[in-house]
Amino acid sequence: MHEIGVREVVHFAGLTFNWETLCMTWLTMAIVILISWLATRNLKMIPTGWQNVVEILVSWLDTQVSSMMGKRGLFLAPFIMSLFMFLLTSNWLGLIPTLSSPTNDLNTTLGLALLVVVLVHVLGVHMKGGHYIAHFFKPTPVFVIINAIEEIAKPITLSFRLFGNILAGEILIIILLKLMPIWMPIPSVLWLAFSIFVGGVQAFIFTMLSMAYLANAVKEDEEES
Repeated sequence: MHEIGVREVVHFAGLTFNWETLCMTWLTMAIVILISWLATRNLKMIPTGWQNVVEILVSWLDTQVSSMMGKRGLFLAPFIMSLFMFLLTSNWLGLIPTLSSPTNDLNTTLGLALLVVVLVHVLGVHMKGGHYIAHFFKPTPVFVIINAIEEIAKPITLSFRLFGNILAGEILIIILLKLMPIWMPIPSVLWLAFSIFVGGVQAFIFTMLSMAYLANAVKEDEEES
């Protein structure tokens, strides 16, 4: 059983890497790729099995992207889908006692949050130019300070919300497994079911907030009004 907060590190080229987080991240990516392959290896007009599950998920996310970002944001649908699948798999991976979630490491959640926020600003400048920069100075130039603080807070709140919830869930599962006798599995099963629910909700919240931030960068001004 893994120990929460204790991580094996390796040093390379003067840098320190969390080996466990790296392995779990690659395992998560492998699982997502495997699910995608299973869903697309034998496509049918009437979907079944994995194809049916993934098509339902893709259809739902496409609807969310279209409603939140407008037509100009549809090109981000593959990114949003990949982000949600990665988060969902990561959050659930730690429910296996011998494994840990990549998202119980602040480095992972902060990296994902920074990726989203940087992408927001890059797309905003690319698609809206000076108009995007100008909105930070509205309604008056002094508001640029408040807007700057808000932008700094976005990756912090995104990352800590996901990190805290996943870490707490894994800690409680390990405590329950150690404290509950083998003949009293019901509390552990109930908490495991709740953790599965929380993992799904946290993946959903992170993805929805990411889409809301990206919508500010890609949505047409007339669509925002």
